[in-house]
Amino acid sequence: MKTSNKHIIVFGVLFTLLACSTKRDNFANRNFQALNTKYNVLYNGGVALDKGLTSLKTQYKDDYWDILPIERQQILPLAGSDETQTKPKSADFDRAEEKATKAIQRRSMNIDGSERNPQIDEAYLMLGQARYYDQRFIPALEAFNYILYKYPKSDKIYTAKIWREKTNMRLENDALAVQNLTSLLKEIKLKDQVFSDANAILAQAYLKTDQRDSAIAKLKTAIKYSKRNEEKARYRFILGQIFEQKNQIDSSKVAFQSVIDMKRKSPRNYVVESQLRLAGQFDFQTGDTVLFMKNYNKIMLDRENRLFLDVINHRLALNYDKNKNNKLAKKFYNKSLRCQSDNEYLKASNYRNLASIYFYEAKYVNSGKYYDSTLVKLKPRTREFNTIKKKRENLDDVIKYEGIAQNNDSILNLLSMSDSQRNTFFENYITKLKKEEEIQKKLAEKTKIIADNATVKSDLSVTSDQNSSVAKDQNYTQKGFTPQSSIGNQSSFYFYNPQTVAFGRIEFRKNWGDRKLKENWRNSVLASNDENSGQNIDVADNSDANLVKSENEKYSIKYYIEKLPKKQEEIDKLKLDRNFAYFQLGTIYKEKFLEYKLAQTKLEALLNLNPEERLVLPAMYNLFKIYEITNQSEKAITMKNAIIAKYPSSRYAQILQNKIEIAASNGAPDVAYLNLFQQYNIGNYRQVLPEFDKAIEQFTGDEIIPKIEILKANVIGKTKGLAEFKKALNYVSLTYPNASEGKRAEEMLGKDIPSMEALQFNSEKSLSWKMLYKFQEDEAKTLKPLQEKLNKFLKERNSQRLFMTFDLYTLDSNFVVIHGLVSEQEAKDINSILKEYKVYLIKEPAIIISSSNYKIVQIKKNIEEYLADPNKVATPAPIIIPPVSKGQQILLKEIEAEKKLNERIKNNQKSINPPGFSAEPAMELKKDVTKPKK
Repeated sequence: MKTSNKHIIVFGVLFTLLACSTKRDNFANRNFQALNTKYNVLYNGGVALDKGLTSLKTQYKDDYWDILPIERQQILPLAGSDETQTKPKSADFDRAEEKATKAIQRRSMNIDGSERNPQIDEAYLMLGQARYYDQRFIPALEAFNYILYKYPKSDKIYTAKIWREKTNMRLENDALAVQNLTSLLKEIKLKDQVFSDANAILAQAYLKTDQRDSAIAKLKTAIKYSKRNEEKARYRFILGQIFEQKNQIDSSKVAFQSVIDMKRKSPRNYVVESQLRLAGQFDFQTGDTVLFMKNYNKIMLDRENRLFLDVINHRLALNYDKNKNNKLAKKFYNKSLRCQSDNEYLKASNYRNLASIYFYEAKYVNSGKYYDSTLVKLKPRTREFNTIKKKRENLDDVIKYEGIAQNNDSILNLLSMSDSQRNTFFENYITKLKKEEEIQKKLAEKTKIIADNATVKSDLSVTSDQNSSVAKDQNYTQKGFTPQSSIGNQSSFYFYNPQTVAFGRIEFRKNWGDRKLKENWRNSVLASNDENSGQNIDVADNSDANLVKSENEKYSIKYYIEKLPKKQEEIDKLKLDRNFAYFQLGTIYKEKFLEYKLAQTKLEALLNLNPEERLVLPAMYNLFKIYEITNQSEKAITMKNAIIAKYPSSRYAQILQNKIEIAASNGAPDVAYLNLFQQYNIGNYRQVLPEFDKAIEQFTGDEIIPKIEILKANVIGKTKGLAEFKKALNYVSLTYPNASEGKRAEEMLGKDIPSMEALQFNSEKSLSWKMLYKFQEDEAKTLKPLQEKLNKFLKERNSQRLFMTFDLYTLDSNFVVIHGLVSEQEAKDINSILKEYKVYLIKEPAIIISSSNYKIVQIKKNIEEYLADPNKVATPAPIIIPPVSKGQQILLKEIEAEKKLNERIKNNQKSINPPGFSAEPAMELKKDVTKPKK
């Protein structure tokens, strides 16, 4: 019996050793390798792949603001790119790829050009899927293509084709994916889950190519044949979104209701979002609002929806916002913001919508604050971010001048009070301040008691022997200290509890006042006394007196009264700033935001404040225009008569009397503008630039100011360069957005400025060159001899090509330029003659530059950059060609590879692997896997 067992064992070992071989094609070898591949290597790889896929779906967050994608996968840029968020490395997908590679390398039975192990196609499929989920799409495409080439009769051939087209779509080959998937649907005979997957992926391809009707048909087919409830719910929700986008409200309602009817078969997020989409389509004008609010409250009070309260409140706020119920809209936007949410775009939407409400309520300061919060939550360099940023910048002046007006008004009101009224005001303020601090103190004390109780309970739970302090210390030492979160539980550690920290800050300020964080902070108050007296004072002994003084200061009326301005110059400055702020606010509300009621309030208040003379007439004229626009005819007539009576010779009076031709005087705005334009036309940039500021100040509030501003921007560009020109245009576009000049400036910022910024020095062969001599504006002594020598040279040269000009460069420097040179060598020869011949002996260095580069120098004012190394300015200006997408590149490579493959097949060349899709490249990253021992 023992001998028989030994024989069996020996036979089994020999059989196993023989079956391990991947070079012999027999029944034992094929089945042993297939069994080992399926239940050992591929099983472990499949577990890792499923684990990674679960993690991927958990981390993925759907963006319900747009149509959901069919597949839940976030495509992130690779590590090392310019984007801040990069693709993480997944250990699970890496392990799945390793197992698939191991199966192919160790278990493949490629004998006589044919694969004998039926599990190898599964290994290649897993290899491609692991690479796909790891966002390495080109290697993944290689693996799927190898299956289609090498295993055309595989039972996974349809799955491999679907995955190949998914990969093509990730590589932006959408048209190719649509073509291949359409052919694939005709091949599939069995209407099963694979058929559903193919239709779903084709629907995604149609959506990417904006063929929504075709996408709807394919999604309906995918829903019909899908066996997975999660997929059905997602596809139905996407259908509802598409119908909603097409404004087919009834069809979208049916789709969203079908998701709700799935109940617990559907994930909760789809159900809640569907309910909210249906609620968003409710018509407050004709619908039953009582029933609507009853159903909405039911959604809100459902305990299973607590994680979605931020979205629920936001959707309800949108409904109120849509129906112009601003009060309730603001309430629910704020409730949405108070909910704990990790959806940054939802927060940005709440802030943006609140900003819009305050904007249309003409509360521009509040609107600006909410726009600031919106920009913090939005992603930079997006279209929406740039739009909001521009709106926010338009509010800068309003916020600035409103702040000045309110601050100066409050100070001037205090100064206008009697002593008793002022004392009463500050007494009320101090009483209010004490009450607020008392409330904060009580809250902090209560929090401290709760924290102390929590500490005692923690101490009691930590120690097992309350009578033994040693045992307690040992217990603490053994367990160590672990800080707890302040959410839900009170931390036992002082600095981990925000309430106790707040209480400590109040107590510190009460005892020590406001101190700077620096060394010897306790001595800082009396340092000056020590220096003056020359005696060593013990600051610690006198600290109590200083603390009392610091504490009582903010409760003293004298403390506040001393901060008020005393000098008449300071008070006059406050009034001037306040009056100018009122005028600016009036014109901004009138011109920029068309808020005539607010503009009227500000300008009327300004006239009642007896402003300086230069603001009175523009304010009266603007009020006259507002009265006309708002149909206040009596006020308009009164204001018109007042302007004509008080300022009969002014331009405004001439306009109101229809005597425009009389306005052609030296002091008229249009005449001043014409003079400025003439000076600009003849090139007197240095002389005319200071005149712009005088004209702008003189004609503040006039309609001609935008014209003067944009002319000034052009002069700045001529004298200071492209960077300053861009700033000046930006100022015009933001300050006068409704004027034609502001719109022209905005257009130039979008088109002309980027093209000029893209200009670069180049070393291309040019047929036009120049010689420059740079000199300062005040160097007349140097310029005259240089001019005489150059004139002499040009006369003796007797050439019709060569001529000389004096070109302005900046405000303090110019160029003497010799034009007409046809080559760089000719310029160098002339420079040598001018430097070395005794007749000329020009010592000033010449700059030799091509005409195209000289144009760049004059635009950007960057001659120093050119002089730094003119020989290395060798990179020609790039030719802008529309970039070829990554998908198009891959498509071209694939077409080229197929051409080569067809040529090899035609020539009857026997090859195991096709070029470009071989098994060997698929293994390149896994060469460390060792081969099995025989």
